[in-house]
Amino acid sequence: MAKAHANDQPQGFSNRIEKVAIIGAGGQVGKHIAEQLLKTGKHTVTAITRPSSTSIMPDGLHVIRVDYSSDELIAALRGQQVLIITMAVNAPRDTISKLVRAAAKASVPYVLPNWFGHDAANNRLCEDSLLSHYRDSICAEIKNLGVSSYLLLACGFWYEFSLGGGADRYGFDFKKRSFTLFDDGNVAINTSTWPLCGQAIANLLSLKELPDDDMDELPTLSQFRNSSIYISSFRLSQRDMFESVKRVTGTTDADWIISHESAEQRWKDGQAALQQGNTKAFTKMLYSRMFFPTSDGDYQSSRGLHNDLLDLAVEDLDEFTAIGIRMGENDEIPLSH
Repeated sequence: MAKAHANDQPQGFSNRIEKVAIIGAGGQVGKHIAEQLLKTGKHTVTAITRPSSTSIMPDGLHVIRVDYSSDELIAALRGQQVLIITMAVNAPRDTISKLVRAAAKASVPYVLPNWFGHDAANNRLCEDSLLSHYRDSICAEIKNLGVSSYLLLACGFWYEFSLGGGADRYGFDFKKRSFTLFDDGNVAINTSTWPLCGQAIANLLSLKELPDDDMDELPTLSQFRNSSIYISSFRLSQRDMFESVKRVTGTTDADWIISHESAEQRWKDGQAALQQGNTKAFTKMLYSRMFFPTSDGDYQSSRGLHNDLLDLAVEDLDEFTAIGIRMGENDEIPLSH
């Protein structure tokens, strides 16, 4: 397929994204995406939500309340250039499919189909994490509909959420002041904060959509069609996280109950529990797999990052460690997905 250029488009074509719709704009990552989009001053942002929703939306959003199964959803999406879906990892798959199909009927060019985390190009990791079926089905559906392109955000696990989310995530229980090291605790992974995820999406959608012509080498949104955007706040091992925790809390190793477990055995135990119907084991399985010695969670070393291309902020580790500790101490995070 010939590469599209802005200069070849019909009169009236605007080479930028102006209208963005978000599902879940009052949620954990959705709120940060909405706020960062509004902060650019370049986008009209519409929150689409169910009539029964009680979520508090960021100021400045245009809010439309519709039933996701009705034709009103298609009407709400008409004229939008991007649909961003942010829902819980255990959200019904048919709900996301309904949204994707509605976006196609409304001729929305780009969809972010609720993929925030894993490197979607790492097939073994996605398969072992029980995510490959969702990835394959939703990406295939978008492609087969033949209208929209998908955009996937590879950001690793959310840092502050995962740090404060209990021992089954990054190994910390701040109330008990205990820390579980997976193997030797030296496997480095990429991890991102909610604000950086929001900034990444906002800056991505603030790029030109198409290159002006063959000579234009500036980054564009279209170069990411049907692929992943790789970002990261930090590349850290558990031991790196622990050093930050100790700085923030003013503690030493002697103040903590430290134990060791095999990441692979934790993953196997999680898989076995899931097969017996214990859905709470999903979190343990998901996070343990990321810390395998194969370093699948370190996509920075194998694929590089788009942080510089998107002009993303350089963040302070201890600042976000303090946020994660507070969230853990105040029970702000459910212990399972």
